[in-house]
Amino acid sequence: MLPTIRPYWLFAYLLFKNYVADFQWTKLLSETVISACRELFGTMKHKDGKPISHPDKNSRTVPMAIMFLVLCGFSFYLGGIFCSEKDKYVTQEVNKEVEPSKETAGGPLQIKAVTFPECSADLQDYTPCTDPKRWKKYTLHRLSFMERHCPPVFEKKECLVPPPDGYKLPIRWPQSKNECWYRNVPYDWINKQKSNQHWLQKEGEKFLFPGGGTMFPNGVSKYVDLMQDLIPGMKDGTIRTAIDTGCGVASWGGDLLDRGILTVSLAPRDNHEAQVQFALERGIPAILGIISTQRLPFPSNSFDMAHCSRCLIPWTEFGGIYLLEVHRILRPGGFWVLSGPPVNYENRWRGWNTTIEEQRSDYEKLQELLTSMCFKLYNKKDDIAVWQKLSDSSCYKKLEAPDTYPPKCDDGTEPDSAWYTPIRPCVVAPNQKYKKIALKSLAKWPERLNTAPERVADVRGGSDGAFKHDDSKWKTRVKHYKKLVPAIGTNKIRNVMDMNTLYGGFAAALIDYPLWVMNVVSSYSPNTLAVVYDRGLIGTYHDWCEAFSTYPRTYDLLHLDGLFTAESHRCEMKYVLLEMDRILRPNGYAIIRESSYFVDAVATIAKGMRWGCRKEDTEYGVEGEKILICQKKLWYSSKQSSR
Repeated sequence: MLPTIRPYWLFAYLLFKNYVADFQWTKLLSETVISACRELFGTMKHKDGKPISHPDKNSRTVPMAIMFLVLCGFSFYLGGIFCSEKDKYVTQEVNKEVEPSKETAGGPLQIKAVTFPECSADLQDYTPCTDPKRWKKYTLHRLSFMERHCPPVFEKKECLVPPPDGYKLPIRWPQSKNECWYRNVPYDWINKQKSNQHWLQKEGEKFLFPGGGTMFPNGVSKYVDLMQDLIPGMKDGTIRTAIDTGCGVASWGGDLLDRGILTVSLAPRDNHEAQVQFALERGIPAILGIISTQRLPFPSNSFDMAHCSRCLIPWTEFGGIYLLEVHRILRPGGFWVLSGPPVNYENRWRGWNTTIEEQRSDYEKLQELLTSMCFKLYNKKDDIAVWQKLSDSSCYKKLEAPDTYPPKCDDGTEPDSAWYTPIRPCVVAPNQKYKKIALKSLAKWPERLNTAPERVADVRGGSDGAFKHDDSKWKTRVKHYKKLVPAIGTNKIRNVMDMNTLYGGFAAALIDYPLWVMNVVSSYSPNTLAVVYDRGLIGTYHDWCEAFSTYPRTYDLLHLDGLFTAESHRCEMKYVLLEMDRILRPNGYAIIRESSYFVDAVATIAKGMRWGCRKEDTEYGVEGEKILICQKKLWYSSKQSSR
């Protein structure tokens, strides 16, 4: 005899009858009905385990049993569908629908073909998160309108940024250091305003870079020679990483490349027009940014040297808040170099539209602030002054005293938090648990590159062994990449980005080639960027749900390793790929190392961006992972430029 139908069976049946499609409810329904079925058929037995036989009541038993059999079977079917789909990534709004996979459940993601239109010609230099057209929405306070302010999703562009009229493939390194095509960076204001200081000069179809600057009109090389005399560590590999705030056209960073020092040239998008774009067109590392209200996107204790050559940053205003940020990103023992007002005010004040008394006061205030932040004056000559960040804990201990300004930051201030993190008016003191992050404690370059940094132990699963294994892995991978993209190692590839690095292993494996790598660590990933800097490489934090802080057409090679696998739950694949298209140069390459699940979908979107792609095996032929080798085609806008 059938058992009495219990209320929860009836409840499950009613839910099913009303077609509840939501996964959580369907899963609950499936489990409930399955449990009911088990109880039903488990109950229809004698105590000895033999089936109950009631021939005279078959007319009642059979229909009920059939009903439950069908219900149980269908619930298994629903459960299978929804459970297999619960982790599947769906690319939305690519032709407004997703093409069903032709594979079995759990197979590769398949989407319908899509073709992206051209953006209007006035977007040829479009920088979504530093767009001058949106500046009026934000405050003038401390020039914070020049910081990152990304458009909301509904304002994101779904089009391909065109090159300027007359665009040519960039001049190759090392010739590019001294010249670039005018039509690639067609800005006249900076040429007219700075030509007397020899920043650049236009000759025919080209911009030439004679190596001058506001504080070194006679050439950057002589300027750096003097700096090396003041800081001997610039000559012997002690100093490897530097940041140039207010970089102009990055002549200082370009000169240091020849001296084995890797510089991040930093400048906002301002009235100087495309300083960062000029730098990258020349093949010199650079990124859009400004010291304002938010921390710079770098870890604490990372740079060996920071530089400002009349960069117009008001260092003594707002309680020295900008100096506090320089202090945070400099490693203990690192150097801050300043040339321009108020340095050498005794001889220069007449050209600064000020009085000698005002400049003397500014210099004394600057010196006082730097001393209060545990800097000491290291050396000074002519127009250059050098301060060094102290490593001695005794100075930072004094900052704990009441009523001290600036105070020492409390333990709740995460020193490496630097993605949309406000600058705080306090000193980030070096953590005394680290014994090997001070400049004097690091191995000199190039030994530093392959020495496991102390901070690798802070990473979950990090160790010296893990670091060495990662290095070995990337040497093998890069050897394989070289076979797939023979242009690697030639002058066709200069500006490279590793879009989601761990320890900078990809960059380290490329170190002997004539290129540089911007190592990007996701703001949502474990913080490994400090390790990247400790080994003498450069990089930045970033969230790939947003646009990168650079101009269009600035990188020759983009590399990613499992980015969509890691971030697809947050960032829509379409927008990430469109951003890659924006920053990749025509004829540039993308190496996309991804789960087999995403590769076909990526290739479909890439085709809609006019890329040519081919799928390759990994170095070990792993079935669950593939490599897409893509190349962006050179095309010209069919729309009339307003320039």
